[in-house]
Amino acid sequence: MAEILPGVHQVEGVDPSPDFSTHVYLLKDRGASWTLIDTGLPGTHAATLAYLAKIKVAPTAVKKILITHLHRDHVGSLKALADATHARTFAHWIEAAYIAGRPAYDGPGVPPAEPFTVDETLKDGDSVDAGGGLIAYHTPGHTPGHLAFYQSERKLLFSGDLFFGDGAKVVLTTPEYTLHTPTAQISARRMSQLSIDALLTYHGGPVLKNGGAAVRAVAQGFG
Repeated sequence: MAEILPGVHQVEGVDPSPDFSTHVYLLKDRGASWTLIDTGLPGTHAATLAYLAKIKVAPTAVKKILITHLHRDHVGSLKALADATHARTFAHWIEAAYIAGRPAYDGPGVPPAEPFTVDETLKDGDSVDAGGGLIAYHTPGHTPGHLAFYQSERKLLFSGDLFFGDGAKVVLTTPEYTLHTPTAQISARRMSQLSIDALLTYHGGPVLKNGGAAVRAVAQGFG
């Protein structure tokens, strides 16, 4: 997909199959550096590095890697990309413990294949100097420490697995891979209060215009 919005790239070649899309996002920072949001399944680091080469970005220009949550399709290439880029890594403090394997995660979805210690932990409302300035929102439900990242100036929401793209619409995280669906509903209602232009989902989508309307439609469907 390449550059889907100015300074927002959807990394090519990381989908495991035509039926399972995984959107690793590469964001241009205010200066010369870049930020990755999530890393894809194990082995897909090669596709990310190939994409960086294609757009003539040195791996070491990636200074931050932000993780939305612990599932293997998001952290599978975390160690390989951290090693290749020397970027600092970030996750919610709850997810960071599970990513490190202390304790092992026993919820739905596939946990990390190997432990990894992130460099910095985040909490709800933290600011991250990345992608032109992001706010970390704790959006639990899919996992205990799931994060979404919001760029308020451009009204971009990187929603991880809180929402899934489903054709022309958006749906809430799928129950079979979700720790607690009612909590995810609460998180979705909270996100529906933001002013959102583009909704950058990890699976399916993204919704590049009127993303807020798509999110409100989901939140209003809970009754």
